[in-house]
Amino acid sequence: MGNQKDQIMKTKEIVLNLIEENPSLRDNDQRLCTHIWFREVEKMGLDPYNLPTTEFLKLYAKNKITLAPSIKRARAKIQEETPSLRGNKYFIRKGVAEETWRKKLGYTNE
Repeated sequence: MGNQKDQIMKTKEIVLNLIEENPSLRDNDQRLCTHIWFREVEKMGLDPYNLPTTEFLKLYAKNKITLAPSIKRARAKIQEETPSLRGNKYFIRKGVAEETWRKKLGYTNE
């Protein structure tokens, strides 16, 4: 059980480093996943540029690389705990949603 918790913490640290270094990854889970997978494949001594898709899928199916939902959960948790690391989409969505409910509740002067 400790190994699973260690893996979760490792994933969270990796995600944190990536979204701090590259703000565009804060809004795009697919790009975030591919960045992580690229590095993991390299650490295995494999060439990510020449890795056959079937080999990648085998690694994914056997949990040899971090699963996409785990990466997404780690990103979401980090952004929940550290609002400054939220992406632009969050602020756009929040702004539109907040404006909509304010209008519905009659809090605007329009």
